[in-house]
Formats: sequence, structure tokens, C-alpha cells
Amino acid sequence: MKILITGGNHSKALKLMKAFPTHFVLLADYGDVPGMVTENYAFSSLGPLNKDSIAHILLNFCISEGIDSIIPLHQFEVEPIAKSAVLFGEYGIQVLLPDASLIAGYIANEQTTFQNFAVFVKGECIFASGKEIFVSTDEKLNGVFGYNVADDELKLFTI
Repeated sequence: MKILITGGNHSKALKLMKAFPTHFVLLADYGDVPGMVTENYAFSSLGPLNKDSIAHILLNFCISEGIDSIIPLHQFEVEPIAKSAVLFGEYGIQVLLPDASLIAGYIANEQTTFQNFAVFVKGECIFASGKEIFVSTDEKLNGVFGYNVADDELKLFTI
């Protein structure tokens, strides 16, 4: 499986790589990105930033790179990609974000630092950096969520 994580120049993107040890991870960002390719991951540029056509840019990139799943980390990408999830799905690309109708409840009002993060795919927690066990959820959660051990609130893991 080939996974695209946007915000590839940010340390949060690098932390996420440990959640996918058996997959190829493509770390991409806008503008200049270091050119590096290894057996398990690579860095790539998404070109110049154009916030008006984020979904179009990312869909074209995913198709041309053969991406199976996308994790958008930039906060400005979250809503456009969530609203375009059906279109991505028509091309066989899984969007790891909550449903567009629920997304507002998962966006932090201010930049919050989380101790840990968890990755959910169709309601199942496939990775938790703090080693907590998340049992089934009421909603079919998709995405990467930050959390603090003392607080059971999940918010999108964005930059």
C-alpha cells in the first residue's frame, strides 16, 4: 500500500511514519522539498501552493503517483479533501479523514500540542503512539487524531 502524507516537511509527518511500518510512505509538501528516496519512504513536492484548488492538486498527484491512501495534515487541506472524499474513492484512493459533515467537531479551535496520536481506519484503531487501546467507536472514525492521556477528546492531528 502506498500512503501519501501531506505536510512532509513537518516533524508531525515524520512521526506518523512509525504507524505504517509495512507500507511505502510518500511525504509531500508544497514548494521546495528535499529529494530523498529510500526503500520505505520518499519525499516529494506538490508544486506551488494554491489553496483554491487543493482537492484538484492532491487528486491529480495521487493518481499520477499511484497513491492508495491520503492523510492530509495541513489544516487548510482538511475540509476540501473531506468534501471530495467520494471523488477520491472513485479513483480507489482512501481519504483518512472523518466524514465532511462531522469534521468541524474534530478541528481544534487553537493550535494544540498533543502527547500522542492514534490512527483510525473505518472505526478501528490501527495505531496509538501512547499504546492505549481504543475499543470500537460510535462513529466510523477515519484519520489521525491527537490526544492527551488525561483527556479522552480526539482532535485532528494537523499542522
